[in-house]
Amino acid sequence: MRCNAVFDTNVLVAALLSPYEDSATVQLVKSMFFGEIVPVYSREIMDEYKNVLYREKFKFDPLKISYILSWIENVGIMTVSFNSGIVLPDPKDLPFYEAICGNRENQIYLVTGNLKHFPKDQYIISAREMLDILRRKFTDH
Repeated sequence: MRCNAVFDTNVLVAALLSPYEDSATVQLVKSMFFGEIVPVYSREIMDEYKNVLYREKFKFDPLKISYILSWIENVGIMTVSFNSGIVLPDPKDLPFYEAICGNRENQIYLVTGNLKHFPKDQYIISAREMLDILRRKFTDH
Protein backbone atom coordinates (compact mmCIF):
# COMPACT_ATOMS: atom_id res chain seq x y z
CA MET A 1 0.00 0.00 0.00
CA ARG A 2 1.49 3.32 -1.07
CA CYS A 3 0.73 6.80 0.20
CA ASN A 4 0.43 9.94 -1.88
CA ALA A 5 2.18 12.97 -0.43
CA VAL A 6 3.16 16.52 -1.23
CA PHE A 7 6.46 17.39 0.42
CA ASP A 8 6.74 20.97 1.61
CA THR A 9 10.10 22.34 0.47
CA ASN A 10 11.28 22.52 4.08
CA VAL A 11 11.02 18.72 4.32
CA LEU A 12 13.38 18.25 1.37
CA VAL A 13 15.77 20.89 2.72
CA ALA A 14 15.79 19.24 6.15
CA ALA A 15 16.47 15.83 4.60
CA LEU A 16 19.35 17.17 2.53
CA LEU A 17 20.85 19.03 5.49
CA SER A 18 20.51 16.18 7.98
CA PRO A 19 23.63 14.18 8.81
CA TYR A 20 21.42 11.50 10.40
CA GLU A 21 20.14 8.60 8.32
CA ASP A 22 17.41 7.94 10.89
CA SER A 23 15.93 11.46 10.82
CA ALA A 24 12.26 11.52 9.85
CA THR A 25 12.86 13.67 6.77
CA VAL A 26 15.67 11.45 5.46
CA GLN A 27 13.51 8.37 6.02
CA LEU A 28 10.65 9.97 4.08
CA VAL A 29 12.81 10.79 1.08
CA LYS A 30 14.11 7.21 1.14
CA SER A 31 10.51 5.97 1.33
CA MET A 32 9.81 7.92 -1.84
CA PHE A 33 12.73 6.23 -3.59
CA PHE A 34 11.55 2.82 -2.34
CA GLY A 35 8.08 3.44 -3.80
CA GLU A 36 6.27 3.64 -0.47
CA ILE A 37 5.38 7.30 -1.06
CA VAL A 38 4.19 8.63 -4.38
CA PRO A 39 5.17 12.29 -4.61
CA VAL A 40 2.46 14.68 -5.73
CA TYR A 41 3.47 18.00 -7.24
CA SER A 42 2.28 20.86 -9.39
CA ARG A 43 4.24 23.11 -11.70
CA GLU A 44 4.28 25.78 -8.95
CA ILE A 45 5.66 23.28 -6.44
CA MET A 46 8.44 22.19 -8.79
CA ASP A 47 9.34 25.84 -9.39
CA GLU A 48 9.54 26.38 -5.62
CA TYR A 49 11.71 23.27 -5.17
CA LYS A 50 14.12 24.49 -7.85
CA ASN A 51 14.20 28.03 -6.54
CA VAL A 52 15.04 26.91 -2.99
CA LEU A 53 17.13 23.77 -3.43
CA TYR A 54 19.55 25.36 -5.89
CA ARG A 55 20.23 28.34 -3.61
CA GLU A 56 23.93 28.93 -3.13
CA LYS A 57 23.59 29.21 0.64
CA PHE A 58 22.70 25.52 0.97
CA LYS A 59 25.61 24.27 -1.13
CA PHE A 60 23.63 21.17 -2.11
CA ASP A 61 25.17 19.01 -4.81
CA PRO A 62 23.41 20.11 -8.05
CA LEU A 63 23.51 16.53 -9.36
CA LYS A 64 21.76 15.27 -6.24
CA ILE A 65 19.10 17.99 -6.55
CA SER A 66 18.62 17.24 -10.22
CA TYR A 67 18.25 13.53 -9.44
CA ILE A 68 15.65 14.13 -6.70
CA LEU A 69 13.62 16.53 -8.83
CA SER A 70 13.75 14.23 -11.86
CA TRP A 71 12.63 11.34 -9.67
CA ILE A 72 9.66 13.35 -8.39
CA GLU A 73 8.64 14.30 -11.92
CA ASN A 74 9.12 10.79 -13.32
CA VAL A 75 7.39 8.71 -10.64
CA GLY A 76 5.16 11.34 -9.08
CA ILE A 77 1.68 12.53 -9.88
CA MET A 78 1.38 15.97 -11.38
CA THR A 79 -1.70 17.77 -10.20
CA VAL A 80 -3.29 21.11 -10.85
CA SER A 81 -3.70 23.33 -7.81
CA PHE A 82 -7.26 23.91 -6.65
CA ASN A 83 -8.09 27.54 -5.96
CA SER A 84 -9.03 27.32 -2.29
CA GLY A 85 -9.54 31.03 -1.76
CA ILE A 86 -7.77 30.70 1.58
CA VAL A 87 -5.14 33.15 2.81
CA LEU A 88 -2.11 31.57 4.50
CA PRO A 89 0.52 33.34 6.63
CA ASP A 90 3.11 32.66 3.92
CA PRO A 91 1.66 32.98 0.38
CA LYS A 92 4.43 30.67 -0.91
CA ASP A 93 2.75 27.82 1.00
CA LEU A 94 -0.45 28.14 -1.01
CA PRO A 95 0.51 25.81 -3.93
CA PHE A 96 1.30 23.04 -1.43
CA TYR A 97 -2.01 23.46 0.36
CA GLU A 98 -4.01 23.76 -2.85
CA ALA A 99 -2.40 20.61 -4.28
CA ILE A 100 -4.19 18.57 -1.63
CA CYS A 101 -7.46 20.59 -1.55
CA GLY A 102 -8.66 19.61 -5.00
CA ASN A 103 -7.70 15.97 -4.52
CA ARG A 104 -9.43 14.87 -1.32
CA GLU A 105 -10.63 11.63 -2.87
CA ASN A 106 -7.00 10.56 -3.41
CA GLN A 107 -6.02 11.03 0.24
CA ILE A 108 -2.98 13.14 -0.44
CA TYR A 109 -0.97 14.15 2.60
CA LEU A 110 0.90 17.42 2.88
CA VAL A 111 4.07 16.77 4.86
CA THR A 112 5.52 19.92 6.38
CA GLY A 113 7.83 21.15 9.08
CA ASN A 114 5.60 24.20 9.51
CA LEU A 115 2.25 22.86 10.69
CA LYS A 116 1.34 26.24 12.18
CA HIS A 117 1.43 27.80 8.69
CA PHE A 118 -1.54 25.70 7.56
CA PRO A 119 -5.12 25.15 8.74
CA LYS A 120 -5.71 22.19 11.05
CA ASP A 121 -6.41 19.24 8.74
CA GLN A 122 -6.02 15.48 9.09
CA TYR A 123 -4.02 15.41 5.85
CA ILE A 124 -1.52 18.11 6.86
CA ILE A 125 1.05 16.33 8.96
CA SER A 126 4.64 16.31 10.17
CA ALA A 127 7.38 14.05 8.83
CA ARG A 128 7.17 11.91 11.98
CA GLU A 129 3.39 11.51 11.55
CA MET A 130 3.91 10.45 7.92
CA LEU A 131 6.38 7.78 9.06
CA ASP A 132 3.83 6.52 11.59
CA ILE A 133 1.19 6.29 8.84
CA LEU A 134 3.61 4.36 6.62
CA ARG A 135 4.48 1.94 9.42
CA ARG A 136 0.80 1.29 10.11
CA LYS A 137 0.00 0.75 6.43
CA PHE A 138 2.86 -1.70 5.96
CA THR A 139 2.26 -3.62 9.17
CA ASP A 140 -1.48 -3.91 8.47
CA HIS A 141 -0.88 -5.57 5.09
